[in-house]
Amino acid sequence: MSRLLQFSPASVAYASLLIAGLHCNAAAGAQGFAEQGAAERGAYLAIAAGCKSCHTDTENDGASYAGGHRLETPMGDFYTPNITPDSATGIGNWTEAEFIAAVRHGRNPAGGYYYPAFPYASYGGMTEQDARDIKAYLDTLEPVTAEDAQNQLAWYVPGRWAMTIWQGLYAPWEYAEPTTTQDAEWQRGAYLVRHLGHCGECHTPRNSLGVLDTEQELAGGARPDDEDAAPNLIASGNKGIGQWSAKDLEFFLEMGMYPDGDFVGGNMVAVIDDNTAELTPADRRAIVKFLRSLNRPPNEN
Repeated sequence: MSRLLQFSPASVAYASLLIAGLHCNAAAGAQGFAEQGAAERGAYLAIAAGCKSCHTDTENDGASYAGGHRLETPMGDFYTPNITPDSATGIGNWTEAEFIAAVRHGRNPAGGYYYPAFPYASYGGMTEQDARDIKAYLDTLEPVTAEDAQNQLAWYVPGRWAMTIWQGLYAPWEYAEPTTTQDAEWQRGAYLVRHLGHCGECHTPRNSLGVLDTEQELAGGARPDDEDAAPNLIASGNKGIGQWSAKDLEFFLEMGMYPDGDFVGGNMVAVIDDNTAELTPADRRAIVKFLRSLNRPPNEN
């Protein structure tokens, strides 16, 4: 079986075109106990959403959330932005509503459209309250002065005007509604995988326009280097995670260790360390329950 989850969710830039230059707003000061609680909850949600692993330039020992993480794709090199609350180079003066519009709808404060490599088509399923709480947490970060690096786009990459049409047609991703047979734990796992964790951005097949084939959810997708495919995550026979027990999956999400004792490598190390390892055991169990429920015939990955 091909190794599972060998690359960062940020590699979706290959299929989705470009990384968005997301900038978030900083609120002015604490607003009492309720606001502090929102920030604490937001800290956990930011972990679940993979913010740190995408917005930290670990290659060059960059500060957490200060951006600069390079995404090398056939479409060019893209750099994630600084989302610390530095007023000049980071998370400036957006309102809460503008932050929600960016995260859930792919719109910037000026009304422009982000490229779909910023996973707003997945984050579109995030609740507004969760988006508010993430913002409350980002507002508490230590400001870091770090100018955003300029994306180096290939000549054939279209301008942002094209995203007006793309978003109208395709975002957010559409999934089948949960049935009454799917309990609260399953629904929590679906929310973490489909929306906060946006796993499908790498592990679901896409068409030539970068649109997810949600009917083949998590059946495997393309890698930026074309050397392999993103492994399928469907528990079916000998394919995907079909031979993994629930405990194998939970341990992988916590420790990054495969059932044979080998450990994950590459960019996925940061995803384990900064994301899934920091989730509660209950949330990891919910993710596993959801993944193990996807038993459609997978691709040959």
